[in-house]
Amino acid sequence: MKEKIYVHVADDHKILIEGIIAVINTDKEIEIEGYSLTGKEVIDWSKEKTADILILDINMPIFDGIDVLKFFQSNKIDQKVIILSSYDDVNLVKQMLNLGAKGFLSKNSAGEHIVKAIKAVAAGEQYFSDDIQNNLFKLYTGQKVAEGERPESTIAHSLTERELEVLKLIAKENSTSEISGILNISTNTVETYRKSLLKKTKVKNAVGLAMYAVKNNII
Repeated sequence: MKEKIYVHVADDHKILIEGIIAVINTDKEIEIEGYSLTGKEVIDWSKEKTADILILDINMPIFDGIDVLKFFQSNKIDQKVIILSSYDDVNLVKQMLNLGAKGFLSKNSAGEHIVKAIKAVAAGEQYFSDDIQNNLFKLYTGQKVAEGERPESTIAHSLTERELEVLKLIAKENSTSEISGILNISTNTVETYRKSLLKKTKVKNAVGLAMYAVKNNII
């Protein structure tokens, strides 16, 4: 008799977890092992994991999905992960794949794809819902891909260590010349970092950067 595929679901919305479980329970080859409501719960669970597949949301309290994947990577935890998200930005998908995810499903198509995704990833394959797969194909064939949505927290994760240093100093109302002196870099370099931060965070000025830093617990 074929062994079952055991699945753990992580999402901060209990109603969504219940919906996913209801769909999964329609297939006799898959069984729910448990669920987590925060990224910290996932990390604690992973230390004594008992599931083949982890269904992981990106936006979760305490630690988000990116933190979880980075924890797996740094601790060499071999866990097959399928990202389930309401965000569909292709660069976000790439980031998740680089961090070790094996699949990515948009929440609006989860019901249609979740069982197929679990079986494919359990068998060692990658799996993407149709909309994500189409955008990845466009990206890798050089076609223009419309900018999708991504959570603000992932932008903070994409900032370099030096950008974060500059952002913290800007948020603390340091001038360009003061930042230059503190970090021992030229004022032109500070301005380059400032422009990069404005572009990445999609704000217009230093006040916007300060608010972004506070909102994302950078300071």
